[in-house]
Amino acid sequence: MTPRSTGPRLCDVSSAEVVEATAGRTVVWPIGSIEQHGPHLPLSVDFVLAEAFAQQIAYELTALTLPVQSIAARSLPQSGGGLSFPGTVHVRGRSLLDFLVDALESLCALPFKRLLVVNGHFENEPFVFEALDDVARRPAAHGKEFMALSWWSLVDDSWLAERVPAFPGWHAEHAGLTETSLMLFLRPDLVSGLRLDHDHPPRAGVYLHPADVTTMTTRGILSSTSGASASFGEELFWHVVSSAVDLVSRGDGLLRTPTEEEP
Repeated sequence: MTPRSTGPRLCDVSSAEVVEATAGRTVVWPIGSIEQHGPHLPLSVDFVLAEAFAQQIAYELTALTLPVQSIAARSLPQSGGGLSFPGTVHVRGRSLLDFLVDALESLCALPFKRLLVVNGHFENEPFVFEALDDVARRPAAHGKEFMALSWWSLVDDSWLAERVPAFPGWHAEHAGLTETSLMLFLRPDLVSGLRLDHDHPPRAGVYLHPADVTTMTTRGILSSTSGASASFGEELFWHVVSSAVDLVSRGDGLLRTPTEEEP
């Protein structure tokens, strides 16, 4: 089953229409990065996946989408291969945090009810969470609900264990089985035929300097691409979308549980 077309996009309405168009609605904002993903995947992986998930989730929730944010946090050696590989376009963490806070606060001028941020880049997560926590405490955010998630955080552990018994951890699943499979499903035109593996994924929560990226990665790949397929990517895509829709629809962690009339 291929992804459906996206629902309405916030930026496609006029200034005269935007207040009415967003009143009481859910807005979904995808955030990714431009980052190396080995020799077989494009630099756009993180924002392509974030946008695809966000568009489908928005479609299911009858929500509005914002354009994807593609310039984000730097790649780190133990979770993205680091800056030794060309192509990563990034800003410093303090710059990203300031940008996110400013953008989110300005967005709060619109009368939306809920904002859902869908993240596709591992290193973005702490900055997104901190920015939302900051803005949520400000007067402009009064009465609004905020939710942020990285798409991989919605993958059920038991579901994954059945399909990938030797999973290396999401920090090391960079340019590996899941991202390669998702891209084969969503954008096969951007995936080359190379299938490289890395036998010693880095440990989570460890930073080393200087880092030897020739031993920490295989040409920028931190785990394994063996077994990647469009069919697994399709299964994973719909698993994540279903989990996201269920999470929002149940109202877990939100100020109030949505009614059937309120997507």
